[in-house]
Amino acid sequence: MFGETLKLALRAIRRNLLRSFLTVLGVVIGVAAVIAMVTIGNGTTAQVTSEISKLGTNLLFVRPGQFGPGRSSSDAKKFTIRDVDAIRDQIGGLRAVAPINQSSQTVIFGGQSRQTSIIGSGGDYLIAQDWTLAGGRSFLASEERGGQAVCLIGETVRSRLFGSTPAVDQTIRVGNVACSVIGVLSKKGQSGMGSDQDDVVMMPLKVFQRRIGGSTDVSSIMLSAENGVSTAKVQADVERLLRERRKIISGRDDDFTVNDMTQMAATLTGTTTLMTGLLGAVAAVSLLVGGIGIMNIMLVSVTERTREIGIRLAIGAVERQVLMQFLVEAVTLSIFGGVVGIALGLAIAYGTVTLLGVPFVASPSVILLAFAFSAAIGMIFGYFPARRAAQLNPIDALRHE
Repeated sequence: MFGETLKLALRAIRRNLLRSFLTVLGVVIGVAAVIAMVTIGNGTTAQVTSEISKLGTNLLFVRPGQFGPGRSSSDAKKFTIRDVDAIRDQIGGLRAVAPINQSSQTVIFGGQSRQTSIIGSGGDYLIAQDWTLAGGRSFLASEERGGQAVCLIGETVRSRLFGSTPAVDQTIRVGNVACSVIGVLSKKGQSGMGSDQDDVVMMPLKVFQRRIGGSTDVSSIMLSAENGVSTAKVQADVERLLRERRKIISGRDDDFTVNDMTQMAATLTGTTTLMTGLLGAVAAVSLLVGGIGIMNIMLVSVTERTREIGIRLAIGAVERQVLMQFLVEAVTLSIFGGVVGIALGLAIAYGTVTLLGVPFVASPSVILLAFAFSAAIGMIFGYFPARRAAQLNPIDALRHE
């Protein structure tokens, strides 16, 4: 019985192919828009999470000054190495404490030169950033204490200056400082802001302060909490310690900032997830429009086929059979639109994420939901026209011209 009803529905759809195509187009666009928006949003969220994870594990950044609208950091007092030592000695649960100074200098080897970022720090910087070495070794404690002119170079610097020549144990010039390369950092790629993280030269903080920075100031401090330690607690402890050391009285604002990357990651991920949901909801409106289109065309179809319905009722068809015929026709149209929309949406999403350079993260649950919703659209919006056809009076229907 159902097979025969399906054959009748397909025959009616083929009879008006162009109209059927235009009817189903609204569902195709709606389903495609929902799937494309959600998939692109999921890829963006995954990219944000990935970029934040590249920075390291359980990170906090401590900087002098306050940042934001109406706030200035130009007059804030810089940190000193004693502040760094106090944090290391008095704050529990820390895996790494890395003072950081940074500058841009020209790096020269042989006939090659390159303007690159110079970081003055120590071995804890690599621990905090989860950065490994592709070759050579890291700084020795004696090299950090004595301020020896040794350095680690990123993969971009290595490839541009040395090419196929081994870089370890070579001497490069960083500004006016002759520096011995003791290690090559493993490749990290681009950051979320598009900068090349491998275009870097790293040297002990004391060398940087003496030979490049020209002062004993520390521009920022990177902290990495142990696994299982609350970064919120570490943040509160660091803020309390620095307020004491910088003699900030009660009621006065901090002249420094402690940023918890865990909180920032959660905020950014939550924002992108919310935007994905909003875009998906907006796109879902077009599904509603597609359903209205199906209902409109089915009402037209009932009017055109009134005489046919009258003949079926006159020769013994019951209301339920007529209702089922038109309902199956509407659901078939919407399901076909859902299948085409899914394929189109995934294709659009794949092309867009490839262009944007973010991961392709398809959500099976969203695909199933969009398909189920498209079928429900056909059932809901097809019911009224089908019911109207089933309730026609056979005599009146046979008189219809």
